[in-house]
Amino acid sequence: MPQVPQTFFDALAVRTWCGLALTALGRAREEIDAINVYPVADGDTGTNLYLTVESAATAVEAVFAGYEAGSGSGAGSAPAGKPSLADAARAMAHGALIGARGNSGTILAQLLRGMAQVLTAEGETPHTDGDGLRLALRHAADSARQAVAHPVEGTVLSVASAAADAAEGAEGDCGTVARAAYRGACAALAATPGQLAVLERAGVVDAGGRGLVAVLAALVGTFTGEVPGLSVAVPAAAVAAHARGESVQAADRADDGPDGEGGESGEGGPAFEVIYLLEAEDSAVARLRQRLDAQGDSLVVVGGDGLWNVHVHVDDAGAAVEAGVEAGRPYRIRITHFGADDAHTRAGERPPRERVQRAVVAVVPGEGLAGLYAEAGATTVLARPGEPPASGELVEAVRRAHAREVVLLPNDADLRHTAAAAAEQARTEGIRVALIPTRSAVQGIAALAVHEPDRRFDEDVVSMTSAAGATRYAEVTVAERQSWTMAGICQAGDVLGLIDGDVAVIASDVTAAAETILNRMLAAGGELVTLVLGDEAPEGVAEHLETRVREAYLAVDTVVYRGGRQGALVLIGVE
Repeated sequence: MPQVPQTFFDALAVRTWCGLALTALGRAREEIDAINVYPVADGDTGTNLYLTVESAATAVEAVFAGYEAGSGSGAGSAPAGKPSLADAARAMAHGALIGARGNSGTILAQLLRGMAQVLTAEGETPHTDGDGLRLALRHAADSARQAVAHPVEGTVLSVASAAADAAEGAEGDCGTVARAAYRGACAALAATPGQLAVLERAGVVDAGGRGLVAVLAALVGTFTGEVPGLSVAVPAAAVAAHARGESVQAADRADDGPDGEGGESGEGGPAFEVIYLLEAEDSAVARLRQRLDAQGDSLVVVGGDGLWNVHVHVDDAGAAVEAGVEAGRPYRIRITHFGADDAHTRAGERPPRERVQRAVVAVVPGEGLAGLYAEAGATTVLARPGEPPASGELVEAVRRAHAREVVLLPNDADLRHTAAAAAEQARTEGIRVALIPTRSAVQGIAALAVHEPDRRFDEDVVSMTSAAGATRYAEVTVAERQSWTMAGICQAGDVLGLIDGDVAVIASDVTAAAETILNRMLAAGGELVTLVLGDEAPEGVAEHLETRVREAYLAVDTVVYRGGRQGALVLIGVE
C-alpha cells in the first residue's frame, strides 16, 4: 500500500484510494448489510459494494504490476515505468464495471466511471488538482443518476449529488475538496430516512449511501492521511438483528409489538434479480433499457464504449436475459431468486428477508438454462465456453442464496475441485453445503426436479444425487481442431457426439450424430429424454429426435428446452 497522504490526484492516489476504500468497506460490510432495506431487503449491500471495489482495486494493481514488470509503455508525460492518471482511472472504472454486484454496486461502478471520464479527458496528464476533482465528482453524480431508469431520492444517488454539490463550493486542493464532499455526503445520508418511508419505518439510513460515505472517507484519507470516522449513527439493533439472520423490519416490529406501522401498499415486487455484462452498441442498449423497464424495476444500466453492466429485478428472468441476447452478447449472467418470504413482502406482513432454510446453487452453460434453473428456484452462475467460474464466484453465489443449507450443482466434471473449494469456504462461514458431483446440466435438471426443501437435508441430498446419477448425459458439438478420440481421428469442423464425456460418434451432420448417440443411450433403457438446444442447433433437430423417440421407444417421454449460447449444439439426458 503506498504511503498517504497524496498531494495531487495521480495514479498513485487512485491506487491508494482503492486500497483505503476496500479496507473501509471491509470493516463496514456487516453493518451496511444489516441496514439494507431498499430497494430489496436482502442484506447484501455491504458485501456487494466490497466486491465491486475489490474488482476495481485488483484492476488498478494489475496496471501497476504491468508497468513494474516493464510491460507498460510509459508513454506521455507519466514517468517511465509508472502508469499515468488516465491508466489508473480507466483500470479502476473497468474493474468496477466488470465486477459490479447488486443495485448499489452497479451504481457505484457508474460513479467511478463518471469520475474516470473526467480524469482521462486530458489524456496522459500525470495528475489533476482540486478543480479536476470537483469536476470529476459532479460528472460522477450526474452520470450515475442518468444510469438509473427511475431515480429515487433518499438513496445513494442523493448522497452522491450532495457530495458533488458540497465539493463545488469548496476552494483549495484535493484534500479540501474531498473533505467538503465527505461532509456533504454525511449530511445527505443523515437525511435519507426523511426522504424514503421504508428507511424511516426501519429506523435506518440508506445502506448504499452509507457505503458511498465510506468510499468518500477513504478519499479524504488519500489526501490528508486521516480517514474520518462516520458521523451518522447506525442502530446497534439493526446489526444485532442481521447477526441473528433477521431483517431490520422484523426486529423493529418485535420492539413495537403487533400494532406497528404497516408496509407499502400494492403487491410484492419481482421475484428475480438479473445481472449480466453485455457487449453491445449504444443504440441497442437504448432499446434494451426500454424493454427491461417494461419488464421489471430497479433497472440500472451502466458502462459504455461497447461494454455494459445490466441490473434489473423481474418476474421473468429468461425474458430479461433474452432481451440482452437480442441487444448483443450477454455473459457472466447471475440470476438470484428472492424466494417466497423475500424482501418484496410488505413490511406489515412477514419478515422481508429472513434467511431461508435451504437453497440450490447451480452452474449452467447457457442463458436459457439459467432462466430455467432460476424459475425452479435455484441461484445460478453462468459458465460460458472458455470462461469457467472461479471458486470465489461460487462462494458469492452461495452467499446470495441466503440459506442455512445449500445444495451445490457444478454441472461440469472439470469444475468439481473448484466447487469443492467453494463449498469448503462456505462451510467456514457457517453454511451447511452439500456438493452433488453433477457432470452435465441435464444431470442438474434431474436433480433439481426431485428437490424438496421441506424434507430433511440428508434425504434431499440423497434423492437429488440418485436422480443425477441415474441420468446418462451426452452432447453434440463441433471439433475445433484435428484430434485423436476414442471413436477415431476427427478433423476441425467434424460433428462430435459425446456420451458421458467420451467421443462416441464422428459425423458430418448434427441431426444424424444426435440420433446415433440417442439410440445408443436408449438401448440400455430409459424413461425420459431431455433435449437442450443451443442457439446454433439446426432447425428441426428437436422435432426429428422427438419423432424418433415416439416411434421407436414406447413409454419414453421427451422434453425440450432452449439453452441459449451454451457451447454444445445439443445436450441430451436420458433418465
